Amino acid sequence: MKDFDLRDLDAFVAVARTRNFRRAAIEQGVSVSSLSQRLRDMEERLGVRLMNRTTRSVALTEAGELLLGRVGPAMSDVGAALDQVRGLRAVPSGRLRINAPPPAIDLVLAPMVAPFLEKHPKIELEIVGESSFVDIVAAGFDAGVRYGEHLAQDMIAVSLGAPQRYAVVASKEYVARHGRPNAPKDLLDHACIRTRFGSGAMLDWEFEKAGRVVKVSPPAKLIATYLGLALRAVHDGVGFWLTFEGYVRYGIKSGALVSVLDDWCPPFPGPFLYYPSRRQPPPALAAFVAFVAEWRKRERRRSKTP
Repeated sequence: MKDFDLRDLDAFVAVARTRNFRRAAIEQGVSVSSLSQRLRDMEERLGVRLMNRTTRSVALTEAGELLLGRVGPAMSDVGAALDQVRGLRAVPSGRLRINAPPPAIDLVLAPMVAPFLEKHPKIELEIVGESSFVDIVAAGFDAGVRYGEHLAQDMIAVSLGAPQRYAVVASKEYVARHGRPNAPKDLLDHACIRTRFGSGAMLDWEFEKAGRVVKVSPPAKLIATYLGLALRAVHDGVGFWLTFEGYVRYGIKSGALVSVLDDWCPPFPGPFLYYPSRRQPPPALAAFVAFVAEWRKRERRRSKTP
């Protein structure tokens, strides 16, 4: 043990968890080369290879898996203990890592960032946008953001915002040329802008009215994985687009976009911040949870103001 310090083990756990030297180096605040050298030195002192590396991937050896299984939880306990000690200080500090889907970042989290960091200048905030579901504990996040139906039962959940809804929109020029659908199935006769997720899935468009749920898979004139492209395309008259209303609210208000099938797009609960149940959450996370509570109170007061 005298040949190692906590930085060696922390570096190993970061690389083993992310399976990526670049991401681990960013987390550690060091260069990729220095991190790689630290791991090589560690393997030499142990006399065993912990990882197999290629230019594209990192895979743990049997020895690496064994070490991660024993050291990973211990390093997590050390981090929690240090966070508790830091929590004794008057000013919350440290890094706060949050994983969230892009719409929740754009429409809910983004407006909070500057006010939160202004209130807590010693906190380093990292928000990672990711549509796929991740194990936030295994991936090294303090908290995640998801919608209610995807929350694990053993997590503490805090509402981040008011209810949201989807909207189906097209440019006023497109509607003038091709007409507007009166029911979801009418979209099958229109050009549409669809989204393909990183997993490769392209989800059906789901609608609900008076307890009746209808799913359609309209023809894709354009498939976009980048939201900015889809937003530009709908304004340019490519076709209809199903998206969060928050992305197109101003376009609808200005008259550039036409919203259809509004009675088939009921509101649903907004996203939730979720995190593992702990007796003593890290100070930065506790500060953010308290900030969200105050933010939501102000939102509710504003919504009641005539």
